[in-house]
Amino acid sequence: MESLGELLKRWPLGAGMQAEAERHLDALLEEPAVREFRARHPELTRRDLRLNLNRIYQYVKEQRHCAACPGLDRCPNDIEGYYTVLECEVQSDKAQLYDRKVPCSLLKARQAEQQLRSRVRSFYIDESALGGSFSPTEMVTLEPERSAAVNHLFKYIKTTRENGLQKRGLYLVGPFGTGKTYLMCYMLHELAKSGLSGVIVYVPEFVEDVKSMLDEPARLRETIELMKQTDLLVFDDIGAENLSPWVRDHVMGTILNYRMNRKPTFYTSNHDLDALERHFSFTNKDGEEAHKGQRLMDRIRPFVDRLWIGGGNKRGLT
Repeated sequence: MESLGELLKRWPLGAGMQAEAERHLDALLEEPAVREFRARHPELTRRDLRLNLNRIYQYVKEQRHCAACPGLDRCPNDIEGYYTVLECEVQSDKAQLYDRKVPCSLLKARQAEQQLRSRVRSFYIDESALGGSFSPTEMVTLEPERSAAVNHLFKYIKTTRENGLQKRGLYLVGPFGTGKTYLMCYMLHELAKSGLSGVIVYVPEFVEDVKSMLDEPARLRETIELMKQTDLLVFDDIGAENLSPWVRDHVMGTILNYRMNRKPTFYTSNHDLDALERHFSFTNKDGEEAHKGQRLMDRIRPFVDRLWIGGGNKRGLT
């Protein structure tokens, strides 16, 4: 349906133009959307409708576009993702017709998803993992071996929604490729719907990047502060990093020291908690430092529930 301006260019001048306008109005008044609108507003006269011919034409045109929607990215309306609605008010016994633009359901869904994404930051994690399609049913049925842990995660999400941010986090441990990162991304996505912010960090790459930030103290402070303050913090694949004493004591230690008893921290790992303590107790530079490994674990172990994520390796499978 072309624009009214293009249509007017073909109309005759003078009395013929008036007759053409009346014929065009008659056609518009037969449109189902206009008939339904008039039924709700019997106070509108034909003269009122004629004076608002452009508004009615735009309303009908965009109603047709939306009925045959080609998708948000190919939206043919004047403003992508918006359509025209008509409203009528009676002022001083005279009907006034107004139009306004409102967002369609597709645009509102995209905006809602963008808001969710804005609440979750990732460091060295594939963004598609955060924005993917999550299936709670599949999480339980695909691997019965992990159903107890998944149900625990569901209960944690429900409790947080109902009672607010918890102080305890979760420690997901299990073999390679069993879906630990996937479950954490699902949790962040679900709790972002409740307005909570989240950060997920792939620890091995983060540790290497932190070492390069020594020459960028402002960036390092900003990164540490973000991880301290976010509502939900996930350390993904902890224990797989090549740890230095400085990163362990002054970066990881600083973040966890702030968060304990304040905000929950979550972990995925191939190491159980005892093995993680041994990992933290040894660095290539200083060798064995059991007390420093224990000090860091004192900021992890008491503040998490351990969940075993079993099953087969799903990486590379379609």
